[in-house]
Amino acid sequence: MVDPSSERAGVPAGRAEPTPGSSAKTAVTLYPSGVRLSFAELDSAANKLARFLRGHGVRPGDTVAILMENNRHIHAAAWAARRIGVYYTLVNTHLSVTEVAYIIDDCEATAVLASRGQRGICQELDRELPRGLPALALFADGELDGWQRYPDCIAHESGAPLDETWEGQLLQYSAGSTGQPKGIRRPLRPAAPSSLSTPVFRELGVGPDSVYLSPAPTYHTAPAMWTMAAQDAGATTVIMERFDAEGALKCIEQFGVTHAQFVPTMFIRMLRLPEAVKHRYDLSSLKRVIHAAAPCPVDIKRQMIAWWGPIIDEYYGSSEGAGISFIRAEDWLRRPGSVGKPILGVPHILDDDGRELPAGEVGDVFFEGGYDFDYLNDPEKTAAAHSPQGWVTVGDVGYLDDEGYLFLTDRRHNMILSGGVNIYPQEAEHVLIGHPAVVDAAVFGIPDHDLGQSVMAVVELVDPSAASDELAQELLTWVRARLSRQKCPRAIAFEKRLPRTDAGKLYKRTLVERYGG
Repeated sequence: MVDPSSERAGVPAGRAEPTPGSSAKTAVTLYPSGVRLSFAELDSAANKLARFLRGHGVRPGDTVAILMENNRHIHAAAWAARRIGVYYTLVNTHLSVTEVAYIIDDCEATAVLASRGQRGICQELDRELPRGLPALALFADGELDGWQRYPDCIAHESGAPLDETWEGQLLQYSAGSTGQPKGIRRPLRPAAPSSLSTPVFRELGVGPDSVYLSPAPTYHTAPAMWTMAAQDAGATTVIMERFDAEGALKCIEQFGVTHAQFVPTMFIRMLRLPEAVKHRYDLSSLKRVIHAAAPCPVDIKRQMIAWWGPIIDEYYGSSEGAGISFIRAEDWLRRPGSVGKPILGVPHILDDDGRELPAGEVGDVFFEGGYDFDYLNDPEKTAAAHSPQGWVTVGDVGYLDDEGYLFLTDRRHNMILSGGVNIYPQEAEHVLIGHPAVVDAAVFGIPDHDLGQSVMAVVELVDPSAASDELAQELLTWVRARLSRQKCPRAIAFEKRLPRTDAGKLYKRTLVERYGG
């Protein structure tokens, strides 16, 4: 990370020398606990851990697994790994012990760092891991048999800049919403750490005077990469320990947040707050806000822009880095529903036979010229993601308009085949979410003797106690008034909470199993 008072945003991490006074600037603030870390404290903790790991046999190209909720240690752990040329895998803290063990074993982690909040998982890990716990197992802020106490174990290490640094990389695992999570690995470079900025991040204009809000768990790709990119640029990062709709508004006012990233479900939960709460907070410090991770219903985004102004930008990308598109709020208002034009890679729309389709026709979205990657330990999945031309898809379906703007229709695996008709459920989901009683919706196919599949919807209500047969009928009528009948659900069920990750990914597989019989 760079000296917060410096304009050299591209200085390699770990090489910048903070000027007197600037090192006391806050690098990380946790909300609501109020825990703060200065740039000097974060830098020192990262360097101490880097020395400890290197001194205990962790070598460039190895992998360190980090199992932590949003806390004071997670960024120091990631920076430490990045500075000594190793992969760092941020493990989803909502997984079962079996799923956590699968990831630690699959990435062959030589070290694992966990936090007190993950004690229950950690107590069972050794029994679940085929090769047992890695030799280095560090447990933060507590005692646990078989684990070393962190940060006590690094207390005697030097926090000074490392004499030699190598660029490590995030090794991110997919959400596993359609099967076993897969590690997404990019090649390591034998070089000093470079700037963490990305094409999208540069569009936001985050700098030393910025305050960047991250309301999502850091174990997701974008929160991990972008909080570190903000710190690399000298900005203060405000990290919510858990997303809360009113708490996000409070953070913006309290810390003078200038930039933030949200997912659409967070927008919806903020919009569903009582009017008095929504307008209680001063949000005038905001300069640019960005969203991604899941499609945002057009009506929801219009409401957010009406509330916060035309500062809500959008990007489309993936953990694989196959390609990236970006659209500013002002441009989106002229092309509602678009995820923009490419700023990394060239998009191609292909039909089922691999032929490129003209503007306006829906097909599989491929990108040419994105980042290199492979799926760890799965060459077949890596090969399946590539077209004969070498272009890459992550399973999304969409089209390009006459001016090259990309529109997403849905994901390929979500398609419902009902009565011989291909139905993409995203459209019905967006219509349901537009109803004022609904905060989230999932539409999917379930087995049907006559049609092959019939369209089913499950919704989450603002007020779960309002669930009733009468409301279900009202929602069906609402959708039928806005979509052709074949796209509409035949039945609606209610759930108190849909199985959606904090990054906005929906585990439809769980619902299909529950309602598909």
